[in-house]
Amino acid sequence: MPQATPRSSLQGARPSVFLLAGAFVTGMFLFAHGGCGGDECQDAADCREDKEPPASNTEWVCEDKRCEQHSVQVPPPDSGTDAGTPDSGTPDAGMPDSGTPDAGPTTVSVQVLAFNDFHGQLEAPAGQILTGVAPDGGPVRVNAGGVTYFARHIAALRATNPNTVVVAAGDLIGASPLLSGLFHDEPTVEAMNLIGLDLVAVGNHEFDEGSTELLRMQSGGCHPVDGCLDGDGFPGAKFKFLAANVATSVDRTLFPRYDVREFEGVKVAFIGMTLENTPESVIPTGVAGLTFKDEVQTVNALVPELRRQGVEAIIVVVHQGGIPTSGSLVNECKGAGADGLISGAIVGMAKGLNDAVDVIVSGHTHQAYNCVIDGKVVTSASSMGQLVTDIDLTLSKATGDVVEARANNVIVTRDVQEVGAVKELVTKYQELVTPRANRVIGWVSQTLRTQTDSAGQSTLGFVIADSQLEATKPANLGGAQVAFMNPGGVRADIAQGEVTYGEAFTTQPFGNSLVTLTLTGAQIEQLLERQWRPSGATLMLLPSAGFTYAFSASAPIGSRVDPASIRINGVPVSLTAEYRVTANNYLASGGDGFPVFAEGTNRLGGAVDSDALEAYLKAHSSMASPLPAPALNRITLLP
Repeated sequence: MPQATPRSSLQGARPSVFLLAGAFVTGMFLFAHGGCGGDECQDAADCREDKEPPASNTEWVCEDKRCEQHSVQVPPPDSGTDAGTPDSGTPDAGMPDSGTPDAGPTTVSVQVLAFNDFHGQLEAPAGQILTGVAPDGGPVRVNAGGVTYFARHIAALRATNPNTVVVAAGDLIGASPLLSGLFHDEPTVEAMNLIGLDLVAVGNHEFDEGSTELLRMQSGGCHPVDGCLDGDGFPGAKFKFLAANVATSVDRTLFPRYDVREFEGVKVAFIGMTLENTPESVIPTGVAGLTFKDEVQTVNALVPELRRQGVEAIIVVVHQGGIPTSGSLVNECKGAGADGLISGAIVGMAKGLNDAVDVIVSGHTHQAYNCVIDGKVVTSASSMGQLVTDIDLTLSKATGDVVEARANNVIVTRDVQEVGAVKELVTKYQELVTPRANRVIGWVSQTLRTQTDSAGQSTLGFVIADSQLEATKPANLGGAQVAFMNPGGVRADIAQGEVTYGEAFTTQPFGNSLVTLTLTGAQIEQLLERQWRPSGATLMLLPSAGFTYAFSASAPIGSRVDPASIRINGVPVSLTAEYRVTANNYLASGGDGFPVFAEGTNRLGGAVDSDALEAYLKAHSSMASPLPAPALNRITLLP
């Protein structure tokens, strides 16, 4: 079975590798948006009678009552994408195909370079990667990430093996900093074209602006409202999006379900998909008309289809992940799960997937781990381009099976030469965005943090909730009495001192609009109880000033909040009275698993969340009198 044996890092031995000029640039052909299907048939004879003679080296067959031309040697996959293209299942034009094995080597080496949750992080991100423990017991960390350095590491790794595929496990775009987000993530797509990304599985954040916008990311063209803000056209992605479990109808998917590559006569399949509960973390309009299917059932149903094509090596690239123990190193698998391994949804998925699956490239949790679960190599590369997972496969030319699989999470250090073409791209967008990003919109007396205390409170979350209440408090703007902010929508701290538009955008990059709606006191209580889930997950809402309550951590789920403790400006909330409540449109539509919001009545739309924060900072801060951090006293934790 495959083994997740980390191989030696490239650190300390880079110069000869990095001198290979041009290795970072590869091209992928955009998949065509042609028709799919054929006339109804009962058997191959119907096709031969009704159709023209088949192309050379092919024959007519009748599959699923449709006429298909199949190779007499290697049958292609059936069709099934709503983008108008057959499901990926044959090698792209120009991909390596050396024919049948000869009397030479009996195995072929294939390298898969993987990452996840890039989130449009073109500039070097904050934070560091843990690399070990110092003699005094303290952590040893290193700066990591930045797309110009990321490109160099990818190029160096690619140069070690001509049989290389670069894949991403979702959230390549969405929830992005201003540098990419202002331009609808076109800069990130263009950067990945230069780097040579081959395949990306859709993640939940790929749907932040809806499926139509995601299709534009693939095919290109200017934004339908904003146009091409950078002053030139947008070519679209040269890499392929995959969406095996995102259905647009019974037998069609938004993007191809999988892609098959052939290396020296041996085929490798890449199945790409996102987590089934994507609709719970996306604005409903972003996934309208789409069905997100069970991940395990989707993959297992594809295995026989791939086997019929002669594929034995299967890699699943999925936007779902696990949780390691805090303080784990990037190539460890420690956690609170069975046998001391990682916990989380990816564990059950790995155990449920057909044994034909050899490798699972995962993401979503922004964690780093390198595991073998149920005989399958399972990896994740942190987030924001701070790591690249180097997966080395040894394949049997005789059987097509994976003989060995080794994985190594490589840190994207910044002690390497930046890739010039990528740096030019980043510089171009920095020059375009800088005037807007550097505009000062307020001042804060101390750093406002996303980090929460034991009761789930954060200073930045409270300030955002306060700004949303103030923006919707006037009677003509909603008459709000309380506002709630979801912690997942608060993406980055705001540092002490001047607050720029760029900082404010980075902490709220979604462009959500505010919605004020009516809930009863009983519904507000239900809302608060929903913060604790039967699965054990906790998601604490961040309330605006004046809203207070207490909960008991030891009480049963569903009965943790004392109704008598829920107050607005010191006045107890009546369970039968109605209250005006503000939330962003993501929460207001039932996002993050809060369906009570969707029951709200008398809805009134409001300002964009980032505009509300800017107006609040301008009204309540100055250089001489910066905004103080709010006290963490709105939620009381009881035993």
